[in-house]
Amino acid sequence: MKVLVIGGYGFIGSHVSEELIRRGHYVRVYARRPPLFKTSAEWFFGDFHDSAKLAESLVGIDVVVHSLSSTVPATSASDPVSDIQKNLVGTVVLLQLMKEVGVGRLIYLSSGGTVYGNPLVSPVVESHPLNPISSYGAVKVAIEKFIGVSQHSWGVVPIIFRPSNPYGERQGHGGVQGLISTILSNALRAEPTCIYGDGSSVRDYIYVKDLAVLIANSVEVGGEGIYNAGSGRGFSVGEIISVIKKVTGLPVPAKYLPARDFDVKEVVLESGSAMSAFGWRPTTSLEHGVKCHFEWLKRFKSDAF
Repeated sequence: MKVLVIGGYGFIGSHVSEELIRRGHYVRVYARRPPLFKTSAEWFFGDFHDSAKLAESLVGIDVVVHSLSSTVPATSASDPVSDIQKNLVGTVVLLQLMKEVGVGRLIYLSSGGTVYGNPLVSPVVESHPLNPISSYGAVKVAIEKFIGVSQHSWGVVPIIFRPSNPYGERQGHGGVQGLISTILSNALRAEPTCIYGDGSSVRDYIYVKDLAVLIANSVEVGGEGIYNAGSGRGFSVGEIISVIKKVTGLPVPAKYLPARDFDVKEVVLESGSAMSAFGWRPTTSLEHGVKCHFEWLKRFKSDAF
């Protein structure tokens, strides 16, 4: 299978690329800069909004894995217009280019942590109403809807995954992407982590390599539809801090700040549909995943990524 991974240099995309290469697939990566790790993937360097370069990267491809996001919830909240321009408009252009070049399959990473808003039930199934309370979630929903339009009008065959909260090696650790990565990085520097709210908010966390296996399985199995991708278990911020203390043996200082209005109170995903459709199950415990993440950060804490 010939797979184009858009954002294949990034946190999730790099693990997806490696998993696909490990299985013997031809992988082409579209990214803005060369990798800092060894890879046998073919690399196309360009901005997501460079239509000519993006079209060139699509030639001869069987399936596109779109894992690129130019924002996270915090940055999206501070500049929603940029989020729309970079992510929504960019993805619509990608869909048009796929039609023109003749690439029919798309796997898109949406967001199970934001598209549902504050859920009415837990765990959350895919049919739950989409009620995002953040700009980030609203843009993800809009992208999903435009993918639906491309399916109806242009024949694109999409698989949309709504991951919970991925964590693991290569995740950004500058304080805006990922609670676990931020706390681990700050603990290594003996610096406090800003906790918004009282620490009782609950999230579903999925180890990035488990997510990469699911995406690779979907490349091979095919099909279409929308699927949650989570562990099915929720952890509060306080519980995450406790796990990190246990795994690292380090103190975890925290600075508690008022809750942010774009943060949901609790999201736990029901992912049985993805398990059935793609023969997948998350296998990494939170403690083991945090340990792997911590060991990586100790080696690469000098901003290798």
